[in-house]
Amino acid sequence: MIVGIVIGAVVVLCFALVVLVARDRGPDAAEVAVSYELAWDRLDFDALWTLSAAELRDGLDRRQFVAAKRAAYELQHALRGLVEHVGIDDVTVTGSGETAFVATRIHLRDGTTVHNLVQLVRRNARWQVTVYQLTTTSPS
Repeated sequence: MIVGIVIGAVVVLCFALVVLVARDRGPDAAEVAVSYELAWDRLDFDALWTLSAAELRDGLDRRQFVAAKRAAYELQHALRGLVEHVGIDDVTVTGSGETAFVATRIHLRDGTTVHNLVQLVRRNARWQVTVYQLTTTSPS
């Protein structure tokens, strides 16, 4: 009798876990945009590939993408570690919930602030960056 109750409880807990995992929508668009900004600051090309949609991968697989970016930024060590903090100015998600526009605010260690626009699309149940637009003024 006790064994049956324990087995039943384990089955119910496993089912509940499966339901919770299936319902988890992962990080929202703003969190992905902040992660993308920070990955660029760290020159973390593996993370950039993961966060980028096919539109930003230049038709390359992960290995090729990472190798190309490492070669391009090999002598650009001064571009790493410039960010003090990344904030969000605005998030707009389309009515269908499949496209998002995130205006980021990057506070640099030298005291300046940069504003960028990150466009994302929701594919395979996760947000991916499709457009990364650098700006120097606050979005209106």
